[in-house]
Amino acid sequence: MTRRYGALLVLPLVKLVAHVAVIPGYGWFRDELYYLACADHLDWGYVDHPPLSIALLALWRAAFGDSLISIRVATALVGAATVAGAGVLAAELGAGAFGRALAMLCVVAAPAYLANNSYYSMNAWDVLLWTLAAWTLVRALKAPGLRRWAVLGAILGLGLLNKVSVLWLGAGLGVGLLSTREARRALLSPGPWAAAAIAAALFAPHVLWQAAHGWPTAEFIRNATQEKMAGISPLDFAIAQVMEMHPFTFPVWLAGLVAALALPRFAAMRPLGTIYAVVFLILVVNEKSRVGYLAPAYPMLFAAGGVALEGLLARRQERAAAIVAIAAGGAATAPLAMPALPVEAYIAYARTLGETPSTEEKKEVGALPQFFADMHGWPELVEAVAKAWAALPLEERGRAGILASNYGEAGAIDVLGRARGLPRAASGHNSYWLWGPGSAADADVILVLVPERARARLEERFARVAEVARIECGHCMPYQDHRPVYLCREPREPIAALWPGLKHYD
Repeated sequence: MTRRYGALLVLPLVKLVAHVAVIPGYGWFRDELYYLACADHLDWGYVDHPPLSIALLALWRAAFGDSLISIRVATALVGAATVAGAGVLAAELGAGAFGRALAMLCVVAAPAYLANNSYYSMNAWDVLLWTLAAWTLVRALKAPGLRRWAVLGAILGLGLLNKVSVLWLGAGLGVGLLSTREARRALLSPGPWAAAAIAAALFAPHVLWQAAHGWPTAEFIRNATQEKMAGISPLDFAIAQVMEMHPFTFPVWLAGLVAALALPRFAAMRPLGTIYAVVFLILVVNEKSRVGYLAPAYPMLFAAGGVALEGLLARRQERAAAIVAIAAGGAATAPLAMPALPVEAYIAYARTLGETPSTEEKKEVGALPQFFADMHGWPELVEAVAKAWAALPLEERGRAGILASNYGEAGAIDVLGRARGLPRAASGHNSYWLWGPGSAADADVILVLVPERARARLEERFARVAEVARIECGHCMPYQDHRPVYLCREPREPIAALWPGLKHYD
């Protein structure tokens, strides 16, 4: 490896070490449990996401196990690769050592990426794939050749198999190819069209899966938008972008965006700036977009900013000040984004910095923001269910099942409940509904996890309903705390007959 690229390993290693150091954190994240359950049902799609991240998780689990440490090492490695990707992209755009270091440091410091790489999810892969797509695009425009466009098509196709939102990247890329004379010239070659065809071919199995299952993701998006997601104004969305990427990195990505869109000498970066602008507009118009939907677009702006600021910050003192400021600022806010502090210390620290618990959904929050609250309570939930299960007479366990109200509860029972001898849970939530009621289909004894307000409905469906346990999960989301576990006997109809009405995609 040349000296030019060997230096790109330092900051990725910092990123990797930082995440490995906090792996135990607060415990399993809600979605991690669900993804592991999905990995037990490999398919070409799921209600709320495409299959790639799940297939990769299944491969990782087969090789290294499914402990919390193993799963989170995987996503930490993805984060480190993203940091390196930003540096490689900056180098491709013409950045020297300072520009490359600045781009990578911004990725390391960004709270959104510290959060994304603290647990396993498709979001970590999404940022990496967008970064690789930007790098490949720059290379394809710089030295046209069908092979480079084919690689770009493969990356875009894999990106679509990871998150459907890569369609936004495709829209931005299409407009970006109209933004300069050189880019427009590329459209006259077969390369971009081959890339589009390859991406479409790779994505096709998931589209066929969607069609075969009644387009569940479209229903999921519609329900989540109307019922779960809180609205956000364009101004608030823009301000949130600054906070998600860290205020100290704002001058870097803003410089990259301005240089790419407005300065002729940086015309080679214009397609990247155009991609960002197009995706930003799509999300703002929607008015209910999550703030993090734009996160994958920033490594390319950090790379562009590294190039732009390398000329402006010519003095060694200026460069050192920029590096120190971003590093110190990132370190100061890191505990707000990753599970690095004990809960009480986090609460005190967040209060000192003026942070209050928040969520982007229409849900009540407690002492912790939803991101951290969703890392609490799962062992307590499984313990309560396991005790209720153990209390069942032996002759009833063979004809008993467990019904959970959401995929977090069901995932916890499936993943953490194995060691306690619990059967797989059934749920009407998202992909769990597609998997069916399982052993609960004909059960006449069912442990049901629902809010207390739902007891009246249970009494309509079962002849006998009794509360047999209560879930106390402390710092979990308030709607998960103090939840009863009901023992329901003698269903008036089999669960299999009720199953169509239990579906909720949200």
